[in-house]
Amino acid sequence: MSISSINYSSSVLGSQIRNINTQLTDLSTQLSTGKLSQNYSGMGTNEGFAIAGRAQLSNIAAYTDTITNVNVSINLANTALQALTTIRNTVQTGSANTAQDLNVNGQTVAQNTAAAQFGSMVGVLNTQAGNRYLFSGTAVNTQPVADAGDIINGTTTQAGFKTVLAERQAADLGTGTGRLVQTSLPSGAVQVSEDVAGSPFGLKVAAVSSTLTGATVTGPSGSPVSFSVNLNGTNPNNGDKLSVKFTLPDGSTEQIDLTASTATPTPVGSFAIDASVPVNPANTQTSLNTALNTAITKLANTALVAASAVTAGDNFFNTASSAIGMPVNNQAAPPAPVTGATALSGANPSDSISPGFVAGDTITVNGTTLSFVSSGAAGNQLNVGDSIQTLMSKIDQITGTSKPSTVHGGSITINTDDAANLSITTSNTGALGSLGFASTPVTATQPPLRVGSSPASSGTTLVNGLATTVKWYQGNDGPGSPRSTAMARVDDSVTVQYGAQANEDAIRKELQAVAVFGTFSTSPAGQYSGGQVAALSLRVTQALTKQPGQQRIEDIQTDLAMSQNTMKDASSRQTQAKAQLQTIIDQAESASPDQVASEILSLQNALQASYQVTSNLSQLSLVKFL
Repeated sequence: MSISSINYSSSVLGSQIRNINTQLTDLSTQLSTGKLSQNYSGMGTNEGFAIAGRAQLSNIAAYTDTITNVNVSINLANTALQALTTIRNTVQTGSANTAQDLNVNGQTVAQNTAAAQFGSMVGVLNTQAGNRYLFSGTAVNTQPVADAGDIINGTTTQAGFKTVLAERQAADLGTGTGRLVQTSLPSGAVQVSEDVAGSPFGLKVAAVSSTLTGATVTGPSGSPVSFSVNLNGTNPNNGDKLSVKFTLPDGSTEQIDLTASTATPTPVGSFAIDASVPVNPANTQTSLNTALNTAITKLANTALVAASAVTAGDNFFNTASSAIGMPVNNQAAPPAPVTGATALSGANPSDSISPGFVAGDTITVNGTTLSFVSSGAAGNQLNVGDSIQTLMSKIDQITGTSKPSTVHGGSITINTDDAANLSITTSNTGALGSLGFASTPVTATQPPLRVGSSPASSGTTLVNGLATTVKWYQGNDGPGSPRSTAMARVDDSVTVQYGAQANEDAIRKELQAVAVFGTFSTSPAGQYSGGQVAALSLRVTQALTKQPGQQRIEDIQTDLAMSQNTMKDASSRQTQAKAQLQTIIDQAESASPDQVASEILSLQNALQASYQVTSNLSQLSLVKFL
């Protein structure tokens, strides 16, 4: 019989010893590293959970970095917005100050402060986070606001706001009476009329009322709009009054009140009743005509000048725009300008457009169709007998304009915040033409807007001045929420929006008001200078005061704060998930020190016993075996 070799290297016992040594080495590695294995095969069946957990931890780390970066941007934006709030309060306090002392440049101290603050605002709005501009929307590599000096003074090839303001003032003031023409009629009556029908410039006659005994007052009516006052050869009573309300370019209204008076001297705001013997009522008519001219001239050179400056600011800074129809008359006899109450069909010949809309006609606004029905209109429908105002309201709902459309002097103005995309078409071009829009599609005149002819004092239109005027805002200007121009995923199913644009209403209106106040100047010793600055100061104060329904700087900050809260909640959830995932990974991959030590001790005992057996076997011989 044969006896197997007990050579250590090839014996079964030697193999077992080597296996024990290998286990001891692995356990020693586990003890030193705390890990079950240094390779995937040694990790066991739970390593799949650990790998998935590590992937989730990697995502959380990425989300954490994103949240950190977004918070940096939001914090910088909030700092900038808070600076804008401080500037607003400073300028508002100054404009509300009743002191109107003018320096040699025709400005108050508050105006000088506003001019300096305008430069500060531009700097704030050009804030960067790293190499990303915060107020450019999606155009993060583009400086959002042009240099302050270029905006106000222009460049060698483009006009700045100062030029636009001067042109607008000349167009609104005309010869000095706000583009109103006063005429003495052969009958002895005085007539006041707007100089050109549908012109956007100057004073617009809104309403006339009278308690003048024996007088005949007509209008406002006609195209261009006018009114007349005829005392009919009689003297009014002491205290009788004529009141005329005007609409100014900025949408505000002012009223002239002239009171018949026997007092000597004639009080301000009154006209003299003739007291000669015998009485000559023609003198009273002359006194009324003179007082009316004086009052109109004063209004034109004070409130109108201020309103013109505010409107020039809107023409230059406001990215919203409008489509303006030609003046038209309705079917009333004698013909009168259409108003908001004018019907859209011929159903009411005394007050409707001609030709009018009929059932089945459509008007399509920016892709949304409005249909005309005989009655019972609902949703995107109009009754053929509805008014022009109803149509304008429907159009405004579709365009989402922040400035309602208007009708004055037979001219319809459709306002929009997205001038580039306004498009209005119809199946009845004749009826749309009756509203003053001779061609389709109806599109908007895009800002900045400039007086359309020279000299400006006789201008009758506003035209697109983009090619010849500094564009103050250079960032993203597309439709949609400014907040959506910057988005970040901060969790598997959570995104936040934190974009901002310098042309947002709240920011733009503040920048506009500060620019108007800081740029406007007048003659230091002019007759109406104090009244101009006082009227402008009032408007600037109102512009910087929160109005219901209007966006405020604080609203933008609230939006950004909500995004930060969302990120804070996501970060809290991720912190909890991170701890749980780490536990899963540790359980799958970590080696228990106590268990490893116990196994090492057991293997050491087994190895020692194996060495003892090996030692005994090594002394075994055939003689001893036999």
